Amino acid sequence: MRQLRYLPAVGASYSVEVLSFAALRETDTERRRTRLQRPDFHVLALVTKGSGAHEADFQPYRLHEGSVVWIRPGVVHRWSDVDRLDGPLILFQPCFLPDPGLETMDVTAPACWRLSSQTLPLAVLAAEHLDREHRAAVQSPRLASSALLSHLLAALVLRVRPGTSTPPARGATGSGQLEIFHAYRTAVEEHFTRWHRVADYAQALGYDVRTLTRATRTATGTGAKAFLDQRILLEAKRLLAHTDLRVGSCAHRLGFRDTGNFTTFFRRQTGLAPTSWTATLRPGR
Repeated sequence: MRQLRYLPAVGASYSVEVLSFAALRETDTERRRTRLQRPDFHVLALVTKGSGAHEADFQPYRLHEGSVVWIRPGVVHRWSDVDRLDGPLILFQPCFLPDPGLETMDVTAPACWRLSSQTLPLAVLAAEHLDREHRAAVQSPRLASSALLSHLLAALVLRVRPGTSTPPARGATGSGQLEIFHAYRTAVEEHFTRWHRVADYAQALGYDVRTLTRATRTATGTGAKAFLDQRILLEAKRLLAHTDLRVGSCAHRLGFRDTGNFTTFFRRQTGLAPTSWTATLRPGR
């Protein structure tokens, strides 16, 4: 599994970069795109033509015209088949969007979904506008504006997001809940290998457990404890599937007291012991 860091092209050192599937194929002559990779940045792709396949965190997806793929930092994924795809690929760093709520909304949604025939042309226009401004910034640095690029990216995210609602504006009813969830999710990403109780996050963030639970349920439809457990479980699956670590080493890395405690947690979440779950992957991998 390759760890990918955000490295924009020379002369294009902004927190966002606009590429395309054609450019990916042209630069990736060794087809590394088909191997598992884990970026530390966001990848937002819009398929405007063709068909193909993609895999993200053990879930395969078929790609067609109108498909949107959003790979968030830390997701293990690969472009299984993009040889016949056209469309933009936008890479951007965490916290580049002007509103933290844009980055955390739909965090539990699938990595891939499909736009309607009415929405796709509008999404293409939003991507083209971002692309033109990005190229102008690269070619004429005096025209560069990180704020402009950030807001154009936000417009694209709002246009392609699954569903029809938008995050509430700051100060509006519900915006406070999303801000609390954003803080909780950020803390979970930083500490989930050591802190397995919501109470630990509540104490660190200055909220009570009920507040975190309400905020998480507002943002994701599930409670704070379930959100935390699912994050730990996802990392456990990644380690078991994509590394040579034994179960005991995985347990230690994820902050469990011992292998038995980790096995109990894993079985409760999946219905299988870690070794049994790993065995189910081998026939198809």
